[in-house]
Amino acid sequence: MDTIQLKRIDSANPDLLQLIAQLDEELYAKYPADEVFVVDLSDPSVQDVVFVIAYSGDAAAGCGAYRPLDGESAELKRIYVAPSFRKRGIASRLLGWLEHEARQAGYTTLRLETGPEQPESIALYEKCGYYFIAPFGEYVDCPSSICMEKKLG
Repeated sequence: MDTIQLKRIDSANPDLLQLIAQLDEELYAKYPADEVFVVDLSDPSVQDVVFVIAYSGDAAAGCGAYRPLDGESAELKRIYVAPSFRKRGIASRLLGWLEHEARQAGYTTLRLETGPEQPESIALYEKCGYYFIAPFGEYVDCPSSICMEKKLG
């Protein structure tokens, strides 16, 4: 198996754009369009988002991000592993990298939103110490939103 390299990148990275497009396609196949929360990479606030890509050799295998919510909390976003790279621990590596970076940036809590059609994601988050919370922010009125949180030690 190729060595996985995690690399912090900016929002204009072509590999990131491709991975996010693949993620969006999967989400639109699972949920109604009004329940899919896409990221607008042209929004100026995206400059506050920390993005990472997992590379297997030269291939972009997965991505993830976090964005500030307030001075203490950040939200995990766009965690995705391409189908041909799944079941190799890449999602766990991405999650660990994002947690480390958020902790180093001074955040004490990470939150996330997922959905019932992503049981593998929910299982990963639970395994990594995330617990269920009430929907927050833009997810409050979304019937398919499942929100989770983890305190960073």
